[in-house]
This record gives sequence, C-alpha cells and structure tokens, in this order.
Amino acid sequence: MFGFRTDNLKGDIYGGITAGVVALPLALAFGEASGAGPIAGLYGAIIVGFFASLFGGTDAQVTGPTGPMVVVFAGVYAALGGNPSLVFTTVVLAGVFQIVFGVLKLGQYIRLVPYPVISGFMSGIGCIIIALQTSRLFGHEPEGSGTIPALVEIPGAVMDPNFVALGIGAMTLLIVFNWPAAWGKIVPGALAGLIIGTVTSTMIVGAPILGDIPTGLPSFIMPALSQDSLLVVLEAAFILALLGSIDSLLTSLVADNMTRTRHNSNQELIGQGVGNAIAGLFGGIASAGATMRTVINIRTGGKTKISGMLHSVLLLAIVVALAPLASNIPHTVLAAILIKTGWDIIDRAYILKAHRGPRWDLALMMLVLVLTVFVDLITAVMAGVVMASLAFVKQIADQQLKELKDITREGLSVHFTQEEAEMMTHSHERINIFDFGGPLSFGAAADLGHQVREKSAKFSQVTILDFSQVPFIDVSAARAVETIANDGKMSNKLVYISGMNEQTRDVLEGLMGEVIPKNHYFDKRRDAIAAAVEFVESTEAKKPEQVNAEPALA
Repeated sequence: MFGFRTDNLKGDIYGGITAGVVALPLALAFGEASGAGPIAGLYGAIIVGFFASLFGGTDAQVTGPTGPMVVVFAGVYAALGGNPSLVFTTVVLAGVFQIVFGVLKLGQYIRLVPYPVISGFMSGIGCIIIALQTSRLFGHEPEGSGTIPALVEIPGAVMDPNFVALGIGAMTLLIVFNWPAAWGKIVPGALAGLIIGTVTSTMIVGAPILGDIPTGLPSFIMPALSQDSLLVVLEAAFILALLGSIDSLLTSLVADNMTRTRHNSNQELIGQGVGNAIAGLFGGIASAGATMRTVINIRTGGKTKISGMLHSVLLLAIVVALAPLASNIPHTVLAAILIKTGWDIIDRAYILKAHRGPRWDLALMMLVLVLTVFVDLITAVMAGVVMASLAFVKQIADQQLKELKDITREGLSVHFTQEEAEMMTHSHERINIFDFGGPLSFGAAADLGHQVREKSAKFSQVTILDFSQVPFIDVSAARAVETIANDGKMSNKLVYISGMNEQTRDVLEGLMGEVIPKNHYFDKRRDAIAAAVEFVESTEAKKPEQVNAEPALA
C-alpha cells in the first residue's frame, strides 16, 4: 500500500523541501481566507499532506489547502457561525465520504466531468478568490461572507484606501507576478513576496497584520452534531468531498503526464479521505491535491511518497518554531499572493482560444463560471454536467439516426451479399430493410419511429429491422420498436426482425410482449429477406383473384 522507494531519495528530499517552502505562504493565506485562521491552513497542509501521501495512490502528489476547497470551506465556516466542533466535523465527514468514494471505486467516474465544466468552475473559483481579496488589498475587511458582499465592498475600498496597505500590497503583487523564473528555482515568488512584504511592513507601519498565531502541536477537537445543523453539515461535507476528489484526481492526471506513470484513483481518494478525516479532528482545513505544489515537487526531483510527506514535516517544524514570526504578516500581502493564485486558477488559455472551438462548449463554460460565482459550486457543477450530458446524448442520437439507412435504396445495395441481392430482385420494391449501424440510445429512440415511417417506401409491404450491429437496447429503444410494429399493423405491413442477439431479444419481448410474432424473428438477415420475398410474391399472386372477386362482393 505504502510503496516506499529510496532509489530517488536525494530528489525526494529536495522536491519535498521546495514544495514545503512554496506551501508555507499559500497555507497561511488560505487559512486566513477560510475564516479559521492561518494556523488552520498550516494544520491542513501538514496533516492532510502527510497522510494523503502515505495512503494515497499518486506517488509525487503534494496535498494541501487549495483555492476551490477554501472557497467552499469559508462558506461552511460562515454558515455554521464559526463553531469549531461543527465546522471541523464537516471536514471529518468529508474525509469519510472520500474514503467511501474510494472503497466503492468511484474514482474513475469522478474524472468523467467534461472539460468545459471543469474549466468553468475552476475559473469561477479564481474569480471568487480575486473578489474576496481585492478589498483586503486596499486595507479593508469585507463585511459579511460570500462573493456578493465582497464585490459590494470593493468600490468603497477603492475610494477610501489604506495607502500603506495598498502600497505594500501593490509591491507584493509586482513581485509575485514578475518574479524571474530563474530566481524562482531558488526562492519561489510567493515566498519572496511574503518575506519582502512583511519586512517592509515592519519599517512602514499602518497596514493591518495577522496578529497572534498559536504555536505548537494542534489540539484535539471533539466532533459534534446537532439536529438543527445535521443537514447543513452533511451537505457541506458532501460538497467538500466531491470537490476535493475532483481537484485531487485532476492533479493526479497532471502528475501522471509529467512522470509518465499511472496513479490509482480509488486509492488516492482513500488517502485524501484519511488525511481530511484526521485533519478535521485537529483543526486543519479541508485540503486536496495541489497542482502547483505537485508540479514544483516533480520539477525539483520529487517522485515518491517521501517527497509529499517531507513537505509536511518541514511545515510542522515551521509551526513549532517560527509561528510567532508569522504574526507580523500583513493581510494585504496574503491578499496579493491569493490574487496571483486566483489569476493562475482562471483558465485563460481556454478562454482565449474557445471562440475557435464549438460555441456550445464556450457557452457551457461561461454558464458554469457564472453559477459558480453567483450561486454555488455544487449547483454549477451539477448543472454543467447535466447540460453537457444532454448535449452529448443529442449529438449521439443525431449520429445514430443519421446511420439509420434503408439499404434497399439505390446506391446502398452494396450492403447485400450476392445471395441477398439476387433475392431482392424479386421483392418488387415492396421490402424495406433498415440497418441501425450500432447501438440505439434513448436519445435516438424518441425519433426512431418517425424516421422509419418517413424513409419507408410508399407501397412497402414488409419492413425488416436489422439488429446485427446492435449489442443492446434500453427501454426507450424497445418502445420505439413497439411503435414501429404498431405502425406496421395499422398500415397492413409486416415487421420482421433479423440478427438480434438473445439478450436484446429478451429485453424486447419482456417489455413488448407479443407485439411482433415469434416467427417474425430471424437469426440472419438472409432468412428475413427470403421470408419477406415469399410473402410479397404470394401477395402478388393473389391479386388477380381478388380483382375478379370484387364485383361479386359488391
């Protein structure tokens, strides 16, 4: 399970230390943004980072507080009135949900969220982070929680800034946005901004600072639930678990591409769940696989679980020894670092190129972005997934209906064998054969009966439905076949079915009963054509007798 390897120990040590240095300012900033305080961000990075690496399924992944998780956690913190027992019970339950996801092997399904949806909610989260931190950059604290109060606060903050805070924040922004890549290999831009901004604030006083930060090891927080808060806690825990799972598995895919390895998605969910469950017991905020820290870890040599665990050990040492120094960090410096993080989260690469791709994908992405910013994440993701799925079903249905062909028409007779083609010469153009060309989805089924009716020849007497390439059908497709059979009865046409496998036939007969007689099923299309030709010829032979009999009947 643990999969420790020591063949890359030097690279893992360097990668883990570098990732820990990068994680320090982000953990402090995310902890402050969450409402639980900077130390809660560090505890989240330490505890979840260690146990997710130990039990997870992605060797080089580094776990810690991330933008998406902090946005949701901040909402939970505000909704539960900052009650530590309830807030961190939510984190524990989120971890339990993630473990359940892993045990039930849902990891492969969580990764099926369409890219425009992922792009939309990630970009929306980036916008939320920027909105929440903009007024802090000007030395103001937003009144209330959520995106709307933060946006409302911005004009007032801009009109009445704390010039010391604004100056230090602007300087920090310049540093984190323009820090040379070559220097970043030695000192990451976020850490440089944190140090320079904090040192500057000690010389130019006036900017609001974090204040006292607890030191030492975290204390145990007893989980608690009340009847009034049960639904809120469970819903919030599920959202955190789902979002953390998606965030982590996307980072795992990035790690796979960089290391040419393949992660175990279900084991990764279990590792993330164990980490979050333990972190919640000791006051750590919910965390997930962190893309930027994982990339830095890999680029600086980290390849195994040791690197992620070492990143947590380094942060623990900082908490034990250096927390008093962190109390002097200005809010505006952390706001600048988070604004850069939000800017990086926004999927600018896709937004700039989206107009060259399908317009529907762009519209879907923008819809999810707007819902993320102004409604909530779970609504945005669910709406995006549902709409993307409906669009996909529509595309597949259109393609399936396009593949539905009457192969008796001129130019399509190449589908016949020589024997079938010879038999069809005796059909007197009274036989239609429809080849489905593949599976029948419920999307295509809605229009299937109409398509067969429209494409059938005017004087057709027999319709053959060839199921040779249909591996399965659902209830909707079975009902569509029933509609075709009933149309045939009303218009005095026989409906034959050929090439249907046993499983599909059981479904069809189970749902339809005896709408199509058993002797109208044929294992091979050749046999169905032979029976249809025989019927047509027998009908043609009876016509003169019927004509002679008509006067007598009159």
